[in-house]
Amino acid sequence: MFNLVQRRRFYFLLSGGLIGVGIVAMIISLVTTGLPFRLGVDFRSGTRFEVQFLEPASETVIREVFNDFGISNPNVTSIGGEVSPNIWQIRTEFVTAEEAQAIEEALSTRVAPLDPEATSVQSVSPAVGAEVTRAAFVAVTIAAVAVLFYIMFTFRQVQNSVRYGACAVIAMLHDLLIIFGFIAIMGLVAGWEVDALFLTAALTVAGFSLQDTIVVFDRIRENSRKRPHDDFELLVNRSVLETIHRSLATQLNAMFVLVAILLFGGASIRPFIGVLFVGLLSGTYSSIFNAVPLLVAWEKEEIPFL
Repeated sequence: MFNLVQRRRFYFLLSGGLIGVGIVAMIISLVTTGLPFRLGVDFRSGTRFEVQFLEPASETVIREVFNDFGISNPNVTSIGGEVSPNIWQIRTEFVTAEEAQAIEEALSTRVAPLDPEATSVQSVSPAVGAEVTRAAFVAVTIAAVAVLFYIMFTFRQVQNSVRYGACAVIAMLHDLLIIFGFIAIMGLVAGWEVDALFLTAALTVAGFSLQDTIVVFDRIRENSRKRPHDDFELLVNRSVLETIHRSLATQLNAMFVLVAILLFGGASIRPFIGVLFVGLLSGTYSSIFNAVPLLVAWEKEEIPFL
C-alpha cells in the first residue's frame, strides 16, 4: 500500500515554502504601497463607476475626462469582454454625488452616449471597509473555535481528540495564508485589489477546507474502531487512501467550473474566481497533505513544541 503520510516532512516544507513566498510578496507590497495588499474601494474611501456606452469607447478619452475633474490616476478597466466591449469600470478617489453626476454627463458627451439603466456609481467610506474586515475576522475566529469544540465533542471517544480539532484549524489557517499570499502576488503583478468579494472567497475557502479535513478525520475515527491494534500511521494512511478519491472528485468538479469562469467570465470577477480557485486547490492539498500528516507527527511526538 502506497504510504502518503510517510513523506510528511516534504509536505510541510512545501507548504512552508509557498507561505514564505506569499509573505515575501506581502512585505514587498508593504514597502512599495504601505499595505500588504492593494485595497479596493470597499476598504478605503473611493468611488467606483460602472458604465456602459452605446458606442465603442476609448480608454484614453475616458482617462482624459477624469483628469479634467482633478482625478489624476483613475483605474480604468474594460469588463465587458468580447461579448459587451463597451462596459467599463473606473475606480477613483472619493467624489461627491454632484461630481459623479457631472462626470457621467462629461463621459456621455465626450466619449459616447451612456446607457442609464446599465450605469452605476458606488461610493464607500473607510468606516465601511473597516466594519466588513472586522466582521470577516470575527466570522473566521468563531468558525475556528466552533470547529475545534465540535471535533473535540464528536471525536471524544478517540484518544487526544483535541489534536484532531487543532490540526483542522491549522490546515484552515494554512489555506488562508496561501490565498493572502496569492492576492499579494497578483496585486504586484496584475494590480488585483482586495474587496468584499475577496472576503467572500476567504470564508468559502475556510468552509471547504474544514469540510474536507473532517471527512478524512471521520474515516480515521471509523478505522480506529475497526482496527484498534493497527499502527497509527498505517491506519491513517489507509483512511486517506479510502477518502482521497471523494475529495478529489468533489473539488475537481468545482475547479472545472471555476476555470471556465476564469476563461470566459468578465474581468470584474476574475480576482474573486482566481482566489477561490487557488483556495480550493490549497484546501484539497492541506486536508490530505497537512492536517493528516500533522496529526501523525503529533501522535509520534515528532513536533518538539507540542
